Amino acid sequence: MPNQNDFRRLVSLRWSVSIAFSILMFSAYFGFILTVAFRKEWLATPVAGNIPLGLPLGLGMIALAWILTAAYVRWANQVYDKKVQTLKNQK
Repeated sequence: MPNQNDFRRLVSLRWSVSIAFSILMFSAYFGFILTVAFRKEWLATPVAGNIPLGLPLGLGMIALAWILTAAYVRWANQVYDKKVQTLKNQK
């Protein structure tokens, strides 16, 4: 029979990882939005020809969301799912 404390630790681990990834994404997103709101001139600085700095930063935000999602899915598949299966197999 699975130990209830093991289950609680697993749930706590999942929440910790989820919160960490969420904080990373929200920090980056709101940092970008605050930059757009208060430092427009900085985002308009050309970085390559006529490409303003805001364009690669905006694309970076999209890429960050994909990267964090992929990292979470990888963690869930390699760590979380194995621990869930171990708990399920305990009798």
